[in-house]
Amino acid sequence: MPIRSPYPDVEIPEVSLFDFLFSDFGGRDGEPALIDGGSGASISFAELRGMAEKIAAALAERGVAKGDVVGIFAPNTPYYAAVFHGILRANAIVTSANSLYSPGELAHQLRDSGAKLLFTVSPFLDRAAAAVAEAGLPADSIIVLDAADGYPSLRDLLGTTAAVPAQDIAPGDTCVLPYSSGTTGLAKGVILTHRNLVANLVQIAVPMTRITPDTKILAVLPFFHIYGMTVMMNHGLYANCTVVTMPKFDLPEFLRIVSEYRVQRVYIAPPVAVALAKHPMVDDYDLSCIDVIFSGAAPLDAELGHAMGKRLGVTVLQGYGMTELSPVSHAMPDDRPDLDLNSSGFAMPNIVCKLVDPETGEEVGPGGRGELWVKGPNVMAGYLNNAEATAITLDDEGYLHTGDVAEVTEDGVFSIVDRVKELIKYKGYQVPPAELEALLLTNAKIADAAVIGVKDDEGEEVPKAFVVTQPGSELTADEVMAFVAERIAPHKKVRVVEFIDVIPKSASGKILRKDLRAREAAKA
Repeated sequence: MPIRSPYPDVEIPEVSLFDFLFSDFGGRDGEPALIDGGSGASISFAELRGMAEKIAAALAERGVAKGDVVGIFAPNTPYYAAVFHGILRANAIVTSANSLYSPGELAHQLRDSGAKLLFTVSPFLDRAAAAVAEAGLPADSIIVLDAADGYPSLRDLLGTTAAVPAQDIAPGDTCVLPYSSGTTGLAKGVILTHRNLVANLVQIAVPMTRITPDTKILAVLPFFHIYGMTVMMNHGLYANCTVVTMPKFDLPEFLRIVSEYRVQRVYIAPPVAVALAKHPMVDDYDLSCIDVIFSGAAPLDAELGHAMGKRLGVTVLQGYGMTELSPVSHAMPDDRPDLDLNSSGFAMPNIVCKLVDPETGEEVGPGGRGELWVKGPNVMAGYLNNAEATAITLDDEGYLHTGDVAEVTEDGVFSIVDRVKELIKYKGYQVPPAELEALLLTNAKIADAAVIGVKDDEGEEVPKAFVVTQPGSELTADEVMAFVAERIAPHKKVRVVEFIDVIPKSASGKILRKDLRAREAAKA
């Protein structure tokens, strides 16, 4: 049976994302909208709007028109937001590229999305230039946010005297094209409309969060990823509060910025929770300003979350989403820290869910496990140039099949158990890798861990753990297996252990199990 959000539906304004965010700053026009945590440079709300309009005018002057695609390949800075919204104000579409991409990966996105221009930064120019050439774009398609000889810069665009183009955007028009592997396969362009992103901002705000204009948000997770784009950059603008940016996670710099700027709300992925819960350096900084730490992008183990919360004296919350959901579909509200931290909280307003047994296709109710299907105004329009993948992921009723296995209580609290395609089958029993990973992280000698299924000598699929030890700690494979065996059902025991230097992860913090499987395949 369909499971509705316990919250009443909220009204979704029928406007473009730019108009939604920039029409009213609540009297805070002169206050900082974004601050660069490294340099302290800031952009006010009014300045940001003015910069976006200048960028729009300059892009129109360069021939960018309605429906054209412009890429951004850059780390988090306040200027990222200016360029992002300048592209939208030019009636164009943003495709945000992973800042870790190789030239080949970036070239694929540029070709597939049909991008006409690419914004980047000078340290990325070698990769950007190679990608632009491989994609068949002219060299002058690159614009740098800082400065580089031979390339137009953001300063050049801001100096234009051209007129701002007339707005020509309908809510159903494509707004952004982030790239995601979805439930499986190669990265695909996710078509998110203006209405998708406006809807998700309203769903997040009412009644889930208690952010005021006085709140400072830390944006260390990348703006190119939908989590950073919606939950940090755009939600900060919507709430008329200040967003403090970091180009990447670095623990000493993270701690300094939070302490110096007195950041109250921090969004993280679980790997950051490991550092905040366990690293001795944390004690050297005053983090008493933090009210809420919200974890997303991957499941956060409750024991680890509680350890972090207790150490810092903060409320720890968790949510669930994916790029195809703009991204948030479930979250623990600010006023419900009593919920099980292993859960992802309630479905957001305007959302209906189903849990469907992936083997039988039958719907399951509270107490059962099934693939999570989600329907709501934040669900993507489809995958770009990929009708087959769209048909697999979106059904005729409008439900998006997430590929994640979930449970739900009678009260409507959802918990993500694992991914359908990543479940390990040991002697017919299902073994969720995420459960084992969470357990391994409770070992004080383990800094990070990942689990995949591998074949043993008898051809049986068994759980293998890849383990990163804490600096200075000594740990054997037998000790790791014994630690797990003492705390879990026999069929879930880790049966192979390999120690490695780092767990491969995406920029948003998700474990790249496909990379670990490829590593195993290379050994065969």
